[in-house]
Amino acid sequence: MTPARASAARARGSSRTGERLRRLLAIVPYVLRHPGTELDELSRLFGVGREDLVRDLNVLLVTGVPPFYPHQMVDVEIDEERVWISAADHLSDPVRLTRDEALALYLQGKALLGAPGLAESGDLASALAKLESALQESLGGLAGGVEVAAGPSAERERAVLDAVRAAVADRERLAIRYYSASRDEVTNRRIDPEHVFAALGHWYVAAWDPDAGGERLFRLDRIHGTEPAGETFEPRGLAGAGRPLYSRTDADIPVRLVLRPQARWVAEYYEVEDERERDDGSLEVTLPTKDLAWVAKLLLRLGGRASVLHPPELAEAARRLAEQTLEAYR
Repeated sequence: MTPARASAARARGSSRTGERLRRLLAIVPYVLRHPGTELDELSRLFGVGREDLVRDLNVLLVTGVPPFYPHQMVDVEIDEERVWISAADHLSDPVRLTRDEALALYLQGKALLGAPGLAESGDLASALAKLESALQESLGGLAGGVEVAAGPSAERERAVLDAVRAAVADRERLAIRYYSASRDEVTNRRIDPEHVFAALGHWYVAAWDPDAGGERLFRLDRIHGTEPAGETFEPRGLAGAGRPLYSRTDADIPVRLVLRPQARWVAEYYEVEDERERDDGSLEVTLPTKDLAWVAKLLLRLGGRASVLHPPELAEAARRLAEQTLEAYR
C-alpha cells in the first residue's frame, strides 16, 4: 500500500472509530437505565445494524481504566435477544465540573432544550434544574430566567413536527407544501407518513407518496405547511430510524465522482457505492441521484475538491451553474 493510500485509509478508519465512540457513549447510559433491552430495540433507537451493534458492545469488554483490574472493567452480557451492562466503578463516580464548565454546560443545555422536538425531554430539563440549583450564586438574578427564544423558523418546524407525529399516530394522510432543494421550488404534495426520526442534525419523515406511487423521505424543516387530507391509510411497513437517507429507484442516475481528501465527507454523509481508494488519497465513488442539477450544486459547494468522471453532461451543468453564480455576483 502506498503512503497516500495508507494515509487515506487511516483517515477513514479514524472517522469510523469516532462514530462508534459517539454511539457507545449514548448506548451505555441507556442500557444502564434500561437493563435487558432487546438488541432489535437498541438497533432501531440508535440507527445501527444488529451485527454492527454487537461488534460495538463487544468492544466494551476490553474497556476500563488503568491498571485494568477486573473491577475496573466494563462487563457486558448479551444473550440471544437482550443486553445487560454492568458499569465499572469509575462510571458511577459523579462528574466534577469547574464553575466555568458547569455554566457553559447549563447555557448549552438551555439552547438545546429550545430545539424542535426536544421540548418534551424531561431528563434534560431535570438535569438543567439541578445545574441551575448548583449555580445559583454564579447565575445571580439570572437563575430561572434563562430562556431560549425560538425564532419563526424554529416555531414553524416544531409545529410541523407535532402535526406529522400526530398524523403518524392516527394514520392520517397529509397535504403538505414542500420545498425541493434540487429544483428550488415549493410544491404541493400528499403523503402517508409512517415514521418520524432524527438523523445528521435534521428531522425526517418516511412516507408513501400516493401520487408518485413510491416511498419518499422528507426533511421536516423543508415542509412549509401541513393540512389533514381527510383520508386515512394503511401502513406499508416503511423503514424508519437507521435507514439510508436516500430512497433508491429505477430512475436513479449513477454519478461517478473523484473526491479529493477534503471532500471525502461526501461519502460518509450521502449514500454512495463502489468506493475505490486512489494512490493520491482521493476516493472514487458512485453517487446515485434522481436529479443531476442537485449534484451540480453539490459540486459548486465542493469547488475544486471534486471532479466528474461520468456522466459528461454533469460536468457541463456544473460549469454553467458556476458561470451563472459568478454573473449574479457581478
